[in-house]
Amino acid sequence: MEIDAPPTTAAADAPTHTRTRRALRATFANTAVRVNEQYGPIVRRRVDELVERLIARRGTVVDLVPEFAAELPLLVVVDILGVPAEDVALIKKWSDGQIALIWGQPSPDEQVRLAQGLLDFWRYCQRLVAFRLQEGHPGDDFVSKALRFRDGDDEVLTTDEVASLAFNLLVAGHETTSGLLAHSLDNALSERGRWERLVDNPSGVPALVEETLRFGPAIDGWLRVTSAPVTLGETTIPAGARCLLLIGAANRDSAVFAHADAFDPHRRDGKDHLSFGYGPHFCIGAALARLEAQIALTRLVTEVPGLRLAPEHLNSFKPNVAFRAHRALPVIVETFAQYDDTTAAAA
Repeated sequence: MEIDAPPTTAAADAPTHTRTRRALRATFANTAVRVNEQYGPIVRRRVDELVERLIARRGTVVDLVPEFAAELPLLVVVDILGVPAEDVALIKKWSDGQIALIWGQPSPDEQVRLAQGLLDFWRYCQRLVAFRLQEGHPGDDFVSKALRFRDGDDEVLTTDEVASLAFNLLVAGHETTSGLLAHSLDNALSERGRWERLVDNPSGVPALVEETLRFGPAIDGWLRVTSAPVTLGETTIPAGARCLLLIGAANRDSAVFAHADAFDPHRRDGKDHLSFGYGPHFCIGAALARLEAQIALTRLVTEVPGLRLAPEHLNSFKPNVAFRAHRALPVIVETFAQYDDTTAAAA
C-alpha cells in the first residue's frame, strides 16, 4: 500500500514549497480582509445553524466538542472546497484517522486500518479533482480555483498537487480550528466571571481567542529536520537531525511573555506566540481560524449567555504527541444569563 501524494506545503521545501505556496496564496484567501469577504458569509451561516440547534436543546447537557467545536470548522472547510454534504462524515473519519496514525498511539492492527483509511482519503481527493476537470471546473470552490490557476500547466501545478493541497486543507483546515474553538470555550467558561464579562462586552472575544492561541495551542509540537548544524546553549544539533519543536513550550517562554503561565486575555504581548508557525511555513489558514473562533464565540455569548460548564466536566485530552484536543466539553445550555455574584467577584 503506497500513497503517491506529492509534498506541497508543510512537508515541502523550496523550490517546490515556493511554487505550491504561491498557488495556495492565489486561490485560498489568507488575509483578514479577504477571508472576511470570501469566507465570512459561509462561517456566519454555519455558526447560525449550529447556535440555533443548541438553543433548541436549552435546559439540557450538550457536549460542545462533537456538537459545535469539531463540526463548525469541518462544515466551513468542506463548503470552501466544494465537498458534497453526504461525504462530510467520511472526511471527519479519515482526517481523525490521519492524526491518530501519525501522532497518536494506535496498536499495530489499528495502524493497518488507519493507513488503509489514509489511502482511501487520498484517492477520494484525486477523484474530487478528476470530477472538477470533467466539469470543466466552473465553480467557485477551492479545487476549481486551483485548476483554473494551473491552467493545464504541470510547471505551475500538477493535478496530483491540486489533490494534495485539497487533502492537506481538509485536515489542517478543521482539526486545528476545532482545537482552538474547544480551548477558547473552555477558557471562557472555566471562570464564570470571565464568561460574564464577555456577555456584557463581546468585543473582548478576539483578545480571549488570541490568548488561547498562546496559552494552549491546538498544535503543541511539530517535527522538523535540521538543514544545517545549530547550537542552542551548550548543545549542538547536527544537520539532518529529526527534532520535535515544542510550540506550546515556546509560547510559555518567560523571556518573551510576562507571567507566561498565567492566562491573561488583557496582556499586551499575546500576539508574539508561535501557534501558527513562523516564516515561509506560516499557517495559510490563520486568518480563517481566527475569524471562525471570533464569530462563534461572539454569537454564543450573545445568543446563549447562560451557557455554563456541566458539573461533570473534567478536562481530558486525546493521547497525542502534537495535537492537543479535548475529548469532551459538556455544558448546560441556557439562553438567559445566570449571574453568580460570588463567582464574578472572585474572578
